[in-house]
Amino acid sequence: MDARLFDPNLCPRLVVKIGSSLLVAPDGRVRREWLAGLLAELVERRAAGQQVLIVSSGAVALGARRLKFPKGGRASLEDAQAAAAVGQIELAQTYADLLAQHDVQAAQLLLTLDDLEDRRRYLNVTATVGRLLEAGAMPVINENDSVATAEIRFGDNDRLAARVGQAVEASGVILFSDIDGFYTADPRHDPTATRLAAVAAITPEIEAQAGGAGASGMGSGGMAAKLKAARIAIGGGCHLAIATGHVERPLAHFRAGGTGTVFVATGTPLAARKRWLAGRITVAGALTVDDGAVRALREGRSLLAAGVTACTGAFARGDVLDVRSADGTLIARGLASYDADEVQRIRGCKSADIAALLGYAPRAAVIHRDSLVLL
Repeated sequence: MDARLFDPNLCPRLVVKIGSSLLVAPDGRVRREWLAGLLAELVERRAAGQQVLIVSSGAVALGARRLKFPKGGRASLEDAQAAAAVGQIELAQTYADLLAQHDVQAAQLLLTLDDLEDRRRYLNVTATVGRLLEAGAMPVINENDSVATAEIRFGDNDRLAARVGQAVEASGVILFSDIDGFYTADPRHDPTATRLAAVAAITPEIEAQAGGAGASGMGSGGMAAKLKAARIAIGGGCHLAIATGHVERPLAHFRAGGTGTVFVATGTPLAARKRWLAGRITVAGALTVDDGAVRALREGRSLLAAGVTACTGAFARGDVLDVRSADGTLIARGLASYDADEVQRIRGCKSADIAALLGYAPRAAVIHRDSLVLL
């Protein structure tokens, strides 16, 4: 496949992610000239009728320079939180100033993981973004690093960008990075590594090829994070591209046939609740199912107790669960119809036997097909 199968200019709603190593120079200052060129491109797309959202890293790196913190502000969680609090002011002001030169209003949104994992807050985010876009503003989104904890955070803006794209029903996400695509191995260390122009499915082989952190040491992402982002995006019916940002006007460069990798979303677009499920990062537990249940799920059926072979996690009815095959492959994600202790009692049992085990009439399924999404 050709990476140009994904044309960002044809996306009615596009999410553009800018990495720290592109936006912030090694001395800790904003690369204003480069950023101004990219924003000019995005303003052109807005004038052409597209709705554009920006997911921008850089607050921690900028704040670390101001506060003279070591290791780019990432020596500790406390340093990162303090640096983000200072740097976010400069970052927001930079976007506001550069967009104002084009008579475009910038809007800042700082999100935590819970804002997109909790269903009600997720809907609030989508409504706010939608209203900003209708009003002609250009949202600039970042993780709220000043309050996010090590346990409850995205940890990288690649996944945040994919989750935002999925939430706002964007048809494309483009990650501008310090690397020009997805390689079969780390090209810095393996001269035989080759770049893939397009990826149609995230297979175990593709997962094994994902490397570690980015070369700059400035950001928190890396190829493994980008692969997780791709899974979220394509699970929500959204194409995702990884492209180099080390050029002037990187959007035009990518469209003109510049290097990059596209993760291709296939299939019918998901309904709103299923998109939210597909993009979840945290789950309350997991169910292991037999081969017959895997076949049934792929045929569009519900998950019945008879197909469940194991259950982990202290979850309650309505919590989000992963569904895995016997070999551990992630098959689906859905909302539990039973508490964990109930699933432990009825797993492997036929539906006709469940009432006697539980003492009440059973529900239709452990996870109903209307509350389940294949991954």
